[in-house]
Amino acid sequence: MTSTASPVSTAPQELSPGLVVQRITPPLKLADFRLIAFDMDSTLINIECVDEIADAAGRKAEVAAITEAAMRGEIADYKESLRRRVALLKGVSVAHMEQVYHHRLQLNPGAAALVAKCQYAGLKVLLVSGGFTFFTDRIRDRLYIDYARSNVLEVADGVLTGHLVDQPWGDIVDGDEKRRTLLQTCEKLGIAPGQAIAMGDGANDLPMMGVAGLSVAYHAKPAVREKADVAINSGGLDRLLEVLR
Repeated sequence: MTSTASPVSTAPQELSPGLVVQRITPPLKLADFRLIAFDMDSTLINIECVDEIADAAGRKAEVAAITEAAMRGEIADYKESLRRRVALLKGVSVAHMEQVYHHRLQLNPGAAALVAKCQYAGLKVLLVSGGFTFFTDRIRDRLYIDYARSNVLEVADGVLTGHLVDQPWGDIVDGDEKRRTLLQTCEKLGIAPGQAIAMGDGANDLPMMGVAGLSVAYHAKPAVREKADVAINSGGLDRLLEVLR
């Protein structure tokens, strides 16, 4: 994994309780980066939206089990796992999704502060998610995020059909698509991938984290923590600012 800092010992180092780094020598300069890319579910926000939508259909436990296995990297075909979960959402109303957004979804601690600090430092912000535009578009607008890409749920007569809508890149944003999106955004901005930060919590975030100059795991699954340059295991997202000055 590429880093803008000089490499040191590969052994993880706990800078302070719940904040671990490896392969980098903090502090790094925030001004050396031009883009920060965030996963959404369980990274920028506190929930897995697909699980909460499934609650209305009485299928939360079943869907959440698939989500957990996918995030741990135990399901090889992420696209198929998402199609299975979306099929179980059939019949859930848009009104229920509104309730999820207004009553269950919250920004994770430090999310707004970190985004604002990055924007102030001149970084562009990308939200790239295996979740759904119903939520990502709102988070994008709420935090003045520059770019967002996610999946589109098909709706008919105010309820979910259990299918996704095809987009120019395909029907599903998986790990490979997250990686492509980050690289495409870097190209659009005229910057090298090494000038990007990628932040996530699940196995489908590893491809984009692997090409970024700095990879950050937030309250992440073990496989993600092990590969990230920075692991925030307790506290808010803005703890990244203890590493970036």
